[in-house]
Amino acid sequence: RITAYAVYIDPPLGRAGMTEAQVRDQVRKSGRPALIGKREMTRITRARTKGETQGFMKILIDAESRNILGAAVLGVGGDEIIHSILDVMYAKAPYTVIQRAVYIHPTVSELIPTMLGDLKPLE
Repeated sequence: RITAYAVYIDPPLGRAGMTEAQVRDQVRKSGRPALIGKREMTRITRARTKGETQGFMKILIDAESRNILGAAVLGVGGDEIIHSILDVMYAKAPYTVIQRAVYIHPTVSELIPTMLGDLKPLE
């Protein structure tokens, strides 16, 4: 099973898979490269529209397999949005499956592909 949970704070937190610290540790031990993407809620239209701009979305990717290693969404709808990412993780599909998706506007989920388009090496 993939570790997944929500913390019902304000704003809510949704998490799936490994944390950034766990991925960094794995990279250090294995030498296998990873990627990270992050998007602040202040840059998400739905969050701004609702006036709930605290938080961020973060995703960690195995650079070789292109599989999602972990994700966190701290912000409006984070407890729901994490399921989009969790589904792809369970399918063992590459992140590109949701990177190419077209989501409904204005939602927080619609910025997942944008976040995935801005991946950078995890250093």
